[in-house]
Amino acid sequence: MSVTSAIEIQQKAIQVLQADADKILKLIEVQMKNLTMPQCPLYEEVLDTQMFGLSREIDFAVRLKLVQEDTGKRILQELERKLSELNQMYQEQTTQK
Repeated sequence: MSVTSAIEIQQKAIQVLQADADKILKLIEVQMKNLTMPQCPLYEEVLDTQMFGLSREIDFAVRLKLVQEDTGKRILQELERKLSELNQMYQEQTTQK
């Protein structure tokens, strides 16, 4: 495999993982907009399941050397940060009502 092909495959793997992270974020945003409580067991179950699935995808890509471990960790950490911000905004909105 040429170096160019390997780089293209790595970039595609990162794009796919980032797209999956974005889908999780959108799913949680929709739940919050529809007033689903973050403490709700269903919300927590969906979030836990989705986050676990993404972490397994990242682990698989790292093991195949499609992405570096630090890149995978960065994707997860960024998603966790965004989810935390969403949760904080939701909490602020509910306390203002």
